[in-house]
Amino acid sequence: MKGSLKACIGLFSTMTLLAGCVDMPHPFGDPGPEGRRLALTTPPPRLAVPTPPDSLLDNTASALWAREVATQLVDQSLPAVAQPAKPGDWWLKLSATLQGSDVTPHYVVMMPNGEARGHWDAAPVPASVWAQGEKPVLSSLAAASAPQISSVLTGIQAAMMQADPHSLKRRPAKVYFKGVKGAPGDGNVSLARAFTASFPDRHDQLQSTPKDADYSVEAIVTVSDGPAGTTGHPSQHIEISWRTVAADGKEAGAATQLHDIDAHSLDGPWGDVAMAAASEAAGGVHQIITNYSGRDHKPLPPETPATKK
Repeated sequence: MKGSLKACIGLFSTMTLLAGCVDMPHPFGDPGPEGRRLALTTPPPRLAVPTPPDSLLDNTASALWAREVATQLVDQSLPAVAQPAKPGDWWLKLSATLQGSDVTPHYVVMMPNGEARGHWDAAPVPASVWAQGEKPVLSSLAAASAPQISSVLTGIQAAMMQADPHSLKRRPAKVYFKGVKGAPGDGNVSLARAFTASFPDRHDQLQSTPKDADYSVEAIVTVSDGPAGTTGHPSQHIEISWRTVAADGKEAGAATQLHDIDAHSLDGPWGDVAMAAASEAAGGVHQIITNYSGRDHKPLPPETPATKK
């Protein structure tokens, strides 16, 4: 058994980070009651994109531009809606100006208090082309502009987090570890002990109860029979999924470890395998929390006269 365990220490060298942990901005995600308490300035869960009155387009083309922008923002995982802005809404102000023989589209994010943030211009379009208001042109413009809009919204969220002493930019995340289930041998206990030892750092701290936790983590181990292998020895497929859930109950992500092992080689003590797996998983969970919370995003600088056009 000892030899088998040593051979397995490297089996967790590949880890997959599943949905929710990608580096995706969440400037308009509703964090639930606990999340709202921890980030008091969280924006509402929608960005309005009204039809622009100053677009140098007719009404039909202006409405089409707003719809195309909203569609592209949804593709960026931002819940934008092409509709008039209501009191208390965040909204995107679109406009365009004629400069010589070209038209320059403008974008501004408007906050609920009326403050304008993130002024920027798209690439100029020939005025003769712009005036036609054709869908391919407006769709291409929206697709090119959506990443910049997303970046500005992420920067605004980061600036708000920076100003909030309760946000995860200003304090460590509180994490409740629910333990390990389904492991053969002593894996449930060994993995839990190893994760508890490996996980805490200056960014994330473990706590013994779920009360007021920002995130909870639970590991689920699944073992299934695998192919006989090239040497005819039976094998098993092992999967360890470290599921990370935010305070509002939404899954922030899952770090999943996969490997084929000699059959029943982990039916006894896990030994160093537990420490190797848990140490790698701890890094994956740190990344999930960082990406989901947005705590590493760079704050958008304050507006200056030079950026206001």
